[in-house]
Amino acid sequence: MTDNEDRLSIDEYFLEIASVVAKRATCLRNKVGAVIVRDKRIISTGYNGAPSNLEHCLDIGCIRQQYNIESGTQHEKCRAVHAEQNAIIQAALHGVSTDNATIYCTHQPCILCAKMIINANIKKVIYFSDYPDDEALKFLSDAGIETINFSQEFD
Repeated sequence: MTDNEDRLSIDEYFLEIASVVAKRATCLRNKVGAVIVRDKRIISTGYNGAPSNLEHCLDIGCIRQQYNIESGTQHEKCRAVHAEQNAIIQAALHGVSTDNATIYCTHQPCILCAKMIINANIKKVIYFSDYPDDEALKFLSDAGIETINFSQEFD
């Protein structure tokens, strides 16, 4: 919040929306939401869950939990499409460019999402919760993408 009033900053506003989007997630381990914004307008949203027309982990259980796979590793052993991936895919499906956009995420992107963010020409990543994948942050930095851990704004 700002010091002298209750009005949310623009970053707080879009992170709050990402938190609401995350409530649609069907992952049993992490509920993640993402909002892609350009010129202070939402162009796409995404949350983590199984691909279209496939059963959700909520219904059949989590493969990663069954095999005790550590968070931030072996991404290929997961039914879910990540929130950032879904937001980028939704923009593509609807013919909306992500060029020079900002993506707001409830969690730091993983390495797979970082690669997609780079190739989608998204220029800024703002997230709230950490994720155990330092390589992703290095990729984003090396690609010249501004990355902000918003939770550190409140330390």
